[in-house]
Amino acid sequence: MDYLKNNWLQLVQLALSVFLIITILMQQRGAGLGGVFGGQDMGSYSTKRGIEKILFYTTIILAILFFVSAFAQILL
Repeated sequence: MDYLKNNWLQLVQLALSVFLIITILMQQRGAGLGGVFGGQDMGSYSTKRGIEKILFYTTIILAILFFVSAFAQILL
């Protein structure tokens, strides 16, 4: 039973790490989301809106979940 629990935690941690890497790479400092896909950078900093804001909060949530899963794997 412990093997299945540990294997499940490893799969969850692997999936979280892949999604975390993707969300981090999609963010660019000081650029709009269009800059990721080859758009022009306007050169000004502004507040996060729309998909950028969602992507920012998703990155934070994924990082917390990754930390919790890593800590759970150590304890179990």
